[in-house]
Amino acid sequence: MTTALVVAAIAFAVVNGVNDGGALLSVGLDVRRLTPVTSLLVLAVCVAIAPLVIGTAVATTLTSRLVTFDGADGTAALLVAVIAAVVVTWVLAGRGLPTSLTLAIVGAIAGAGVGARLPVSWRTVGVVLLLAAAAPIAGLVLAFVFTRLAAAWSSRRTLDRRTQRWHVAAFGLQCVAYGSNDGQKMLAVLAVATGTVVDGRVPAVPWQLAVVATAFLVGATIGLPRVARTLGGGVIAVRPHEAVASELAAAAAVLATGVIGSPVSMTQAVSGGLLGAGGTRGWSRVRWTQVMHLAGAWVVTLPAAFTAAVAATALTVRLT
Repeated sequence: MTTALVVAAIAFAVVNGVNDGGALLSVGLDVRRLTPVTSLLVLAVCVAIAPLVIGTAVATTLTSRLVTFDGADGTAALLVAVIAAVVVTWVLAGRGLPTSLTLAIVGAIAGAGVGARLPVSWRTVGVVLLLAAAAPIAGLVLAFVFTRLAAAWSSRRTLDRRTQRWHVAAFGLQCVAYGSNDGQKMLAVLAVATGTVVDGRVPAVPWQLAVVATAFLVGATIGLPRVARTLGGGVIAVRPHEAVASELAAAAAVLATGVIGSPVSMTQAVSGGLLGAGGTRGWSRVRWTQVMHLAGAWVVTLPAAFTAAVAATALTVRLT
C-alpha cells in the first residue's frame, strides 16, 4: 500500500505540472524577459524551497484538518482520493483545460472520507471551498486596480520599458505563492505516503520537496504547449503590462490564503487576474465562451472527484 501511495503521490505531482506549469508561464510569454526554460526552473525551485521558508500550513490542512486518515482504512482512502483527483484533472488537462486541482483534491479527500466512514470536518471543507471560490474574484479585482494604477502613473513609453523589469518581480512572486500553496498539496500526499506526518502536521522534508519539484518539472515540460494556448490567449488577449498585473494579483491572492493554511488554486486566481487586467479596456473584449468553458470545468471538477472517491473508497474498504 505504501509503495502504491508513493507512486500516486509522484503521479499527482506530475499532473500538477501538466495542469499548472503551462498555465502559469503562458501569462507572461509575450513579455519576453524570461525564457520558458528559465521560467520553468524558477517555478520548480520555488516548489522545493517555499515550504521550507513559509511553512506547511496548507499541507497540514489537507492531511488532517479535512479528514482524519488514521489506520489502514485511512491510508487506502487517501490513495483513492489521490487517484480520483489525478484522473479527473488528467482528463480535463487532456482537453487543454487548466482546471482547479484544489477543487479536485479537496473534493476527492472529502469523498474518500465519506466512502471510508472517516471523520470529515465539513466546516473546514466549507471554508476551504469558500476561499477557493474567492480566489479568482480577488485576482480579478486586484488586477483591475493594478492595471489602472500602472496606466495612470506611467506614460505608454515608460510603461513598456518598465514592464519587463516588473515581470521578473511579479513572476518571481507568483512562483513563491505557487510553491507556498499549490506546491504543498504535492508535499502533503508524499508526506502521508512516506509516514512523515507527525501529530497531524506535515514537516518540510528536503528530499520530499526535491522529489515533488522534479516530478512537477517533468509534468510542466510536458504540458506547457497545450495548456499555455488555452489560458494565455483563450480567455482574453492582454498587453504585456496587463499580464504582469495579473501575475501580481494572482500571487497576492494566493499568498494571503496560504498564510492562513487554506489551499486555493493559482490557475483560478490567474484566470481572474487576466479578466481583471484585460477588462480595463472593455468587458466586451472578454471571450465569454471560453470563460464559461473554463468555469464549467471548475464546476464539474468538485462533484466528479467527490463522487468518484466515494464510490471507489467504499469499494476498496469493502474488499480489504
